[in-house]
Amino acid sequence: MFRIGIVQNNPRFLKVRENIAKTLGLMEKGRADLWVLPEFFATGYNFKTKKEVLSVAESVSGGMTCGLLSSWAKKNKCAVVAGLPEKSGAKLYNSAVFVTGSSASIYRKTHLFGDEKKFFSPGNTGFWVKSFKNVKIGVMICFDWFFPESARTLALQGAQIIAHPANLVLHWAPEGMKIRSLENRVFAATSNRVGIERGLRYIGSSQVTSPKGEVLFRLSSMKVEMSVAAIDEKLAIQKNINKKNNLFKDRRPQFYA
Repeated sequence: MFRIGIVQNNPRFLKVRENIAKTLGLMEKGRADLWVLPEFFATGYNFKTKKEVLSVAESVSGGMTCGLLSSWAKKNKCAVVAGLPEKSGAKLYNSAVFVTGSSASIYRKTHLFGDEKKFFSPGNTGFWVKSFKNVKIGVMICFDWFFPESARTLALQGAQIIAHPANLVLHWAPEGMKIRSLENRVFAATSNRVGIERGLRYIGSSQVTSPKGEVLFRLSSMKVEMSVAAIDEKLAIQKNINKKNNLFKDRRPQFYA
């Protein structure tokens, strides 16, 4: 069995060290092979100026957030996926890091939402899948869920789990992610935040969904909390719907352009 942990937090805006410490404290309450944290879990989200973004944006290599998460992952023999504002040269990205005790990979959000377009460049990493403890894990961020191609691309690359850091303000995603799991036969771990920040209310409802479209757990809409689901990751390898239909073999991409 493989254990997926979700943290649902309510960060104080721009209080990075404080928010990281509180998040790690929540993670200490459970044991997981993979932890998924929200989009911008340590910085807050609702930026009004580029100066605010620059005050908390970090490079992945040598950045404080990535370093602390990597150290925690090494100590606890796990992987962590977490969202952060990334500074790369002159550009800013809405990014997620995938860290273990020995490596760090970056995914840059492909589909920017709302005012993110004022500050962040569209992601240029493309979708990718990494293996950890022999389980294949892909990453997408928040609004990426609204585009079925995101999850399908990861599934076609072999992802068994989709880690989905989010700062959701629209109410459709929790139900929508059940469909993303079902139509791709993968597990999906959506980590969202709660609270109201500068007029934006975040919906919480962080969850893990199964290849059958089941909700293994869903957190509240208002509480700071965490939970862990034990899964049989091998269920996400099987793509047969019945004896005669295979979800991927039956695809006809020549007609999809």
